[in-house]
Amino acid sequence: MTTLGVEEEYLLVDPVSGLPVPEAERVRAEARLRPGLDVGDVQPELLKAQLEVATPVCSSLDEIGGHLYRMRHELSAAAERIGCRMVACGTAPVSDGSMMEIAEHPRYLAIRANARRLADVQLIHGMHVHVAVPDRETGVQIVNRIRPWLPVLVAMGANSPIWQGRDTGFASWRTIHYARWPVEGQPPVFTDLEEYERRIDALLAVGVMLDRGQVYWQVRLSERFPTIEIRCPDVQLRADDAVMIAGLIRALVVTALRGHDDKTPYAAPDQELLRAACWLAARDGLDGDLFGPVGPGGAARRIKAGDLVCELLEHVTPVLDELGDTAQVFGLVDRLILQGTGADRQREAFVAGGLPGVMDLLISDTIAT
Repeated sequence: MTTLGVEEEYLLVDPVSGLPVPEAERVRAEARLRPGLDVGDVQPELLKAQLEVATPVCSSLDEIGGHLYRMRHELSAAAERIGCRMVACGTAPVSDGSMMEIAEHPRYLAIRANARRLADVQLIHGMHVHVAVPDRETGVQIVNRIRPWLPVLVAMGANSPIWQGRDTGFASWRTIHYARWPVEGQPPVFTDLEEYERRIDALLAVGVMLDRGQVYWQVRLSERFPTIEIRCPDVQLRADDAVMIAGLIRALVVTALRGHDDKTPYAAPDQELLRAACWLAARDGLDGDLFGPVGPGGAARRIKAGDLVCELLEHVTPVLDELGDTAQVFGLVDRLILQGTGADRQREAFVAGGLPGVMDLLISDTIAT
């Protein structure tokens, strides 16, 4: 069984104004007083208004879901006890544009010194899925094979339409916001591990990033674990949506691994085309057309978002069947198509009840079961 793990980033807000509040350390301290969280579950993030959690290494989607529900409930309860709320949204819906307080950690302070105002407004929150791979050389080839599927993952994972009190017109504003960092977005195709390492070393040499952790590609090799790390989805509004995306990503990685072993040809869209496809996915989510991975003869093609989701499911179904994940993942994807993404639900709440309606939705659905 191929193992996996999930990291999620959350935002702490004032329950009345919805503004971010720099209470991460107090929430972590409060949560540590309870038996429901382990020592390594919760980490500080760049800003003092943010928290990051990481599941242990898991073998099943039920394990992933159980850990995410547990951590969300414990941290939400801790936040409420000290007078704030924790929400799972890709961007901060309410912000007055003021500078955010940076966590007191040498690396984060160095990032702020290097990125300046960009770090001050990094009020964005993602979901990162780690899937085990045999070795880094094989991992590079899996990165190559997963690249064409990044746009549909962006679309399905969209949960950040509201920024500074307004609808941005994008389903995933986080994707657009994140693109301002120097090393971000869709990686190129790599010949082998040597080229992968050479390109990163060259970026480090020119000083645009502090360390390898700032390689913010949407899919990359982890520097800490023997895994592929897929970083393109927004943090999910509901924990079971995170389970769905984790299941799809694990199946994608295993499918890519088998394709590599079998030497099956794969699509390798140009980086600029893939960037355009992810931009379109970030704008429209599942509402409209997307770029397919690659059409006949290597040509780009427009395809209805729902049809591309079906192609993704068809692509990974053999692996889902073997892992016993088909019924769970298919059921959650069906719900996603019927009820919409987190971005769709935020917009519905915004139309119905303005920003208070959005905050009510975020607070309730973050711990929904």
